[in-house]
Amino acid sequence: MSPDPAQAASLVGGPGAANAWTFALCALFVLVTLAVTVRARSTTRGAVDYYAGGRGFSSTQNGLALTGDYLSAASFLGIAGMISLQGYDGFLYSVGFLVAWLLVLPMAQLTRNTGRFTMADLPAFRMRRMRVRLACTVSTVTVCVFYLVAQMVGAGALVAVLLGLHDGGTFLGMDAGQARTAAIVLVGVLMIVYVMYGGMKAATWLQIIKAVVLLGATGLLTLLVLAAFSFDPLALLDAAADAGGHGQAFLEPGLRFGTEVPGDAVRTLYNKLDLVSLGLALVLGTTALPHILIRFYTVPDGRAARSSVNRTILMVGAFYLMTLALGFGAAALVGPERITDLDPSGNSAVPLLAEELGRLAAGPAGAAVLLALISAVALATILAVIASLTLASSSSIAHDLFGHVLMWGRPRESQEMGAARLSACLVGGAAVVLAVGAQEMNVAFLVGLAFAIAAAANLPVIVLTMFWRRFNTRGVEWGVYGGLSATLLLMLLSPVVSGKTDPVTGENLSLLPAWIDIQLFPMENPALVAVPIGFLCAVVGSLLSFERDNALFTELRVRSLTGLGAERD
Repeated sequence: MSPDPAQAASLVGGPGAANAWTFALCALFVLVTLAVTVRARSTTRGAVDYYAGGRGFSSTQNGLALTGDYLSAASFLGIAGMISLQGYDGFLYSVGFLVAWLLVLPMAQLTRNTGRFTMADLPAFRMRRMRVRLACTVSTVTVCVFYLVAQMVGAGALVAVLLGLHDGGTFLGMDAGQARTAAIVLVGVLMIVYVMYGGMKAATWLQIIKAVVLLGATGLLTLLVLAAFSFDPLALLDAAADAGGHGQAFLEPGLRFGTEVPGDAVRTLYNKLDLVSLGLALVLGTTALPHILIRFYTVPDGRAARSSVNRTILMVGAFYLMTLALGFGAAALVGPERITDLDPSGNSAVPLLAEELGRLAAGPAGAAVLLALISAVALATILAVIASLTLASSSSIAHDLFGHVLMWGRPRESQEMGAARLSACLVGGAAVVLAVGAQEMNVAFLVGLAFAIAAAANLPVIVLTMFWRRFNTRGVEWGVYGGLSATLLLMLLSPVVSGKTDPVTGENLSLLPAWIDIQLFPMENPALVAVPIGFLCAVVGSLLSFERDNALFTELRVRSLTGLGAERD
């Protein structure tokens, strides 16, 4: 079922009805969220309000906020796009992202009971605080900045595609490059405003609004896709397999990940290990993402934190099931060729699908309105996620670095709040500069790198702090710096950076020019090696130090399991 090219022109032909609707809906979302920020500012009076939203959110509210925090543009646009182009293998990302929450579930209550505002609060409870907090700040800011840059570059690229500027058009006198830069700067300014003035309260309500809108829009598209095939999932899958150009292989594993290379057993093995490494990063990295961890502090107690994760699992699970319908629907109704013509990575699949479904339901007007709705949801998704990332990094800088390292743990609350707002400006400004400089690069690897760093540098610290009596300050430092360094080094020496070419066309597929080849590590995802290195460094560092405090470990264990003492924070 191929669409009429004339009817599809609204997405790729420059400003029109869809663009007008998109601007109207985006402006409405921005105005609503700015109003929420002003309201949050009026009720934010101290550090607990700024960092943890006053710990007054219910488990349902926090579950929605966690869902909004976690479902980034990579989930909404990227996974559906991968499914539309790679079939079954594209859905593996959804599996990894969802399974990760089964590990988050037992950690939520323990984290809420033992921490206060940031990840560093956990190990600092029982160790030398300044050194621990410095290491955790380095890790937190690194993860958040990598993730931020990827999201902001994605925002710029999305705006250029939605305005039809990818093929040389202009909008308000701007070409594609200028529009991307303007979008990145605007997104950066908005995220600074959200965090500076609203803190965690504004970020939480922003996530709640975004989650409701995202789930509603995704549900609407799913119903329209199923309706187009008379609510027969088998008919949808058969149509997607036929349109995908791979036949039955489109519905089976091996099209993108873990591929067999005839006559090359070593390359085949590396491909399969690469798939395992990717899954490891997604599953373990989620458990240690800083902007996810700090959200457990926004509820009254550990039980509410655990309940909020239960609700998140249901909503995230429903969302990823719906991405199947979106991805296969895009393959069947739009076709891989149109999707890749607009964006080779597949991020245009959902907007194109929305336009086609709107056209089938209500003609050109329906296409314009539904495309505008999905475009506005995509931009809202990016705004919400970067606000939380900025808050997580600025909180760590203010609370850990400024409050406990530079001020020796004795800052006035007003000083720390001022440092937090200044940090939001600095982090946001740095992210804008980096994103503007990186907008011509393929930065998709930055999201995977952020998850890998979280898994290799943060997870060992969290797990060993909770469960190993012998763990100490040197173990935290070695674990963080060892895991972080291993991940960055392996990525630098991987095919992502250099040495990867298309076996058919010979086209360079790496970040560096083709004449630079420093590839020594054969896999694109370093987590399979970096995570064990992070744990090994943490264990060896602890064993080489004589520091031990059994009393504090016992107190930590009692508090983590019972919540005793957490109410004082």
